[in-house]
Amino acid sequence: MKKVIVPLGPYHPLFEEPEFFELYCDGERVVDVEWHAGYNHRGIEKISESKHWDQVTFLVERICGICSNSHPMAYCNAVENLLGLDIPERAKYIRTIISEMERLHSHFLWVGLAGHFLGYNTVFMWAWKYREPLLDMFEVITGGRNNYSMIKIGGVRRDINDQQIEMLRKMLDGISSQLNMLTKVFLDDPVLQARLVNVGVLTKQDVKNYGAVGPVARASGVDIDIRRDNPYAAYNLVDWKVITRENGDVFDKAVVRLLEGFESVKIIRQCLDRIEHKKGEILAEVREIPAGEGIGRHEALRGEVFHYVRSDGSSSPVRHKIRAPSYVNVPTFKKSSIGQTISDVAIILAGVDPCYCCTERVAIYDANTKKSRDITWPEIVKKSQEKTEQLKKHG
Repeated sequence: MKKVIVPLGPYHPLFEEPEFFELYCDGERVVDVEWHAGYNHRGIEKISESKHWDQVTFLVERICGICSNSHPMAYCNAVENLLGLDIPERAKYIRTIISEMERLHSHFLWVGLAGHFLGYNTVFMWAWKYREPLLDMFEVITGGRNNYSMIKIGGVRRDINDQQIEMLRKMLDGISSQLNMLTKVFLDDPVLQARLVNVGVLTKQDVKNYGAVGPVARASGVDIDIRRDNPYAAYNLVDWKVITRENGDVFDKAVVRLLEGFESVKIIRQCLDRIEHKKGEILAEVREIPAGEGIGRHEALRGEVFHYVRSDGSSSPVRHKIRAPSYVNVPTFKKSSIGQTISDVAIILAGVDPCYCCTERVAIYDANTKKSRDITWPEIVKKSQEKTEQLKKHG
């Protein structure tokens, strides 16, 4: 049978952002996938070099609307690594509370979208309804439902008072029962199991070959989590466990995210207990950033987000490198789709929980010819090597 190409994107109901995949099919069976990136580049890393160190936290917060706390967390971890700074304990707990609330709202969002892609709109409406109290609570604590502006080099910008702590506890009580219900739906529903079990399997070796992270890796039995493996904030001060599954299919990716929700609730409750009825500093004073370099890691909702910063002693980074989890997770879509049917491709890609805003890189625009083109992977490697050599000469 002649192979045909089925385009997926760049605009598709599955995608919140533009991206393009070509599915090579033999009948209904996918035999190869080609990924075309470069539709969404905004030059965040370069813009960072023109911003003050404190302004960069607001810039990277806007890389992604769903994980808008994750990038500031990794960035501030990187700058604090450069400074050799240990932030106040109360700030560690508050950072952890915000991070786990964000994980909860993202996993609810994902479960709802997964239900929608399967035509199970009851799950979609339930999950998004249950997500609303989280967003409302974000607004109470930070003033924003999507961009929180909470993380600051040296700690946090705002404290959480006892009245807000009580409101958080009531919200968590509701979240726990809703998580229980959604988890039972996924574990017990025969229709969901028929659509998700053994679909889009990614083996443990596949995860290692692609360097996948987060729930994508943990669903395949790879026991990794930056919160435990490279502790920061208050993750080494509270009790929790890393959730893993073994089969690596879309069903296990869903279960990992749902069970992680229970751990997030557990972490937040412990953090609230530690800061209630207590006073403490929330910010260490930082007057200037000396020359040097630092790295910051954070277990974001989709996996490890990594920031590298380099300073020459001025008021802005001289280099800022960002690697989001989707950058390594999206390529696994090719491996998990080959051999599957076209009808399963949408939910397999959704299982990765891709974020293209976090992933996109470089496009070139020639002002003389007024033409643009995508930059190729070899060009990216070459330019990266040239930039590294340039920094070494001035370092």
